Amino acid sequence: MSTENALLTILVEKINNDTLVLPTLPAIALKVRKAADDPDINLHKMGDVISQDPSLSARIIKIANSAYLGRSVKVNSISQAATRIGLSQIKNISTALAMEQLFVSRNDLVKDYITKVWNNTVDVVANAMAALQVYSKGHRGKLNLDTLTLAALVHNIGVLPILTEAERHEDVFANPTFLNVAIQKLSCPIGAKIMLDWGFEDAFVKVAEKWRDMDYQTDNVSYIDFVRLGAVLAGAFDSHKDDVMNLSQKKGMFEDLSVLQSDEFIEMRDNAKAIFA
Repeated sequence: MSTENALLTILVEKINNDTLVLPTLPAIALKVRKAADDPDINLHKMGDVISQDPSLSARIIKIANSAYLGRSVKVNSISQAATRIGLSQIKNISTALAMEQLFVSRNDLVKDYITKVWNNTVDVVANAMAALQVYSKGHRGKLNLDTLTLAALVHNIGVLPILTEAERHEDVFANPTFLNVAIQKLSCPIGAKIMLDWGFEDAFVKVAEKWRDMDYQTDNVSYIDFVRLGAVLAGAFDSHKDDVMNLSQKKGMFEDLSVLQSDEFIEMRDNAKAIFA
C-alpha cells in the first residue's frame, strides 16, 4: 500500500469508527455562544463574558471601531463595543475571531502548511465578505454579513484533523503531496462532522460539507455561493473558476462581474481582511 493510500485508509477508518480527533471550539467562543443563546442575556452580561478573554476583548473593540462596521466615533470599552456590534451579531463574530486559535502546530512542516491554510482562509473570508456587501447594495435578502464571515472561516475546517493526523505520524505523512490528496478527498466530510459536533446550524454544515461539490446547488442565492466566490477570488478554487463566475451571473448576484475588480470592492475586501490582521 502506498503511503498516500495509507494516510487515506487511516483517516477513513477513523471517520467510520468515529475515532477521528476533531478540534474543539475555543473555550471563550463556547462561553459567548452559550451566553448568546440565553434568553435572559443582555449586553452588559455579554460584555462580562467577553472580558474574560483579553485577546478577544481587544479584537472585539478593534472590530467595533473598524471600517467593517463603518463607524467613525471610536469606542474604548468592551461594553461599548458589545453595544455597537449587538447581541444578534456578536455570537458569530466572537466565534470567528476565536477561530485562529485552532490553527497551530508543533511540527515545522505542518505548521507552515497550517499557516498557509489560515492565510488562505482569511483571503477567502475577505473576498466573500466584500462580495456580499456589494451584492447587498442592490438586493434585500436574508444573508447576514456576520454569518457569512463565520461560514467562510469554517468552510475548510475539515483540514485540521487531517493535519493533526499527519503531525502524529510526521515521519511518514507530513508530506505536502499526501496532505493535498487527503484534503481534497476528505476535508469536506470531516468539516461537516466538526460543524455537527459543535452544534452549528445547518447552513454552516452545508458550507463545510458541500463547498467543493459544484453538483450541490441552492435554488436561491446562499452563503455557499459567496464562499465559493470568495475561494475563486482568493485563487483557492481555480478548477471551478468559470463555473462559479457563470453561476454568479445566472443567479443574479452580479450583472457585471467587473464590479469584483472595482476600487469599491477592493476597499471592502481590504477592510474585511484587516479584521484578522
